[in-house]
Amino acid sequence: MSDDFPEMPDFDPKLTRKAVRRGLVRTTTNVLAVLLALALVATVGPMLLQTRDGREQRMTDVLGTAFKVYNPAYRVVTNDCCEITPLSMSFTVTAEPLRPVGAVSPVSTYTISQSLFGRVGHLPLGRNANTRLSQSLYDVGTDLARKQDVRKVLNRLDGDLRALAVVEFTAPLRPEELKSWLGLSGRCAQSVVYERRPGALPITWGAITWDRGTFVEDREGCGVGLSNFRSWVARLDKDDDPDLRRFDLTFDRLRKASRDGLAYAYVDETSSIERLRELIDDPRVRTIRLADAALDLDRP
Repeated sequence: MSDDFPEMPDFDPKLTRKAVRRGLVRTTTNVLAVLLALALVATVGPMLLQTRDGREQRMTDVLGTAFKVYNPAYRVVTNDCCEITPLSMSFTVTAEPLRPVGAVSPVSTYTISQSLFGRVGHLPLGRNANTRLSQSLYDVGTDLARKQDVRKVLNRLDGDLRALAVVEFTAPLRPEELKSWLGLSGRCAQSVVYERRPGALPITWGAITWDRGTFVEDREGCGVGLSNFRSWVARLDKDDDPDLRRFDLTFDRLRKASRDGLAYAYVDETSSIERLRELIDDPRVRTIRLADAALDLDRP
């Protein structure tokens, strides 16, 4: 009976080592390829998820603008978006405290971030800023700063000083009334308070709070920006409410304030102390809350 099996070759240690090495290289290469693919999925996937449907632009539209409303005592500029990581998106803003025109303010840079799951990170400034102007806005609607007391303060100051003040109306003015009043008085409202909220920051909006909106200066006068405010609010929805609450705002409050368009007060950065003395006697002015005064460095 013949043997059908071929004869086994002699054992060759050198060939065996080569075969083992080839096997190890193939296995290692395959493992590394799988790990690289997993790493790309874990890194690029969340980043693509965060940037889908123009989320970067919406992030600055909503969060960047909400940050400005959250800080009405600062001049805030939103920088380009975004720095993207697998777990978050962020952008920076520069902010300087508002002061009378001609006065110098320090400029600081802050980061606004949002997690992969849409949670806004720790916010700088806001209620913790505690500037004289923010305190003046807190006091809108209270019985502080009676007219007779304000007159005494204004009369003690040099009339040539430039002032930063919150001018509060006796009764809120409708948009056309505000335009008429500003035109007759020759004044300009840098930002308008569209809410009475004693003891907390009211909703305050300026002409360039949202720099992608609709500007209708000739209808509202002095670049107040109510149409711009309404354009921004129209982009919001209830799903934005959790983020807005981080900025001490709510969707319902913003919608009501923009719809009503009632001006309870405005921030004046340009008037002199002398002009504020005239303004305090206007019967439509309930009071003036002086936040700052400074020499006009540009005045000859």
